[in-house]
Amino acid sequence: MDEYLLEAREELKRLEHIIYVSLKYTRTVDVIINALKRIVETYNFIIEAYLNRALEQGLVDSIPKSPALRATRLDNLYPEDQYLTKYLQFYKFLKNVLNTPHDKIREYRRHVALIIEQNNQTISINIDNLMNAQKYIHKFFTYAWHEIVGLPDEDDD
Repeated sequence: MDEYLLEAREELKRLEHIIYVSLKYTRTVDVIINALKRIVETYNFIIEAYLNRALEQGLVDSIPKSPALRATRLDNLYPEDQYLTKYLQFYKFLKNVLNTPHDKIREYRRHVALIIEQNNQTISINIDNLMNAQKYIHKFFTYAWHEIVGLPDEDDD
């Protein structure tokens, strides 16, 4: 069993706690940012698992140190995998969101949101977006688990 995927699963548990517990009691943009960082960290573990498998299979001779370079290497390694490419595009979007200056609206309320300006567009990330992102990262985790380990066992939760 891949240790990076197990770490990714632990990050998913932390992410769920942030979304379903922390945001319930502390509705701030800082909690939203923390959740986004957990999603990115989950991606980092999954990408690391893919690259370690590629290293074992002899498809790559080294793994880059930079998370951005790892994602690019993985995308170049499996260009025909449309699902992986789609998941990696979302990863790059999230990294960009975290590195962009942001504004806050409606803190301490149900509709708290992180607001950024990107490519002449206003992007709002709220609790509902986080819940959708959490479901999306779960799909990626399941996809990666299937690709790297095989079908997940029912009793592993």
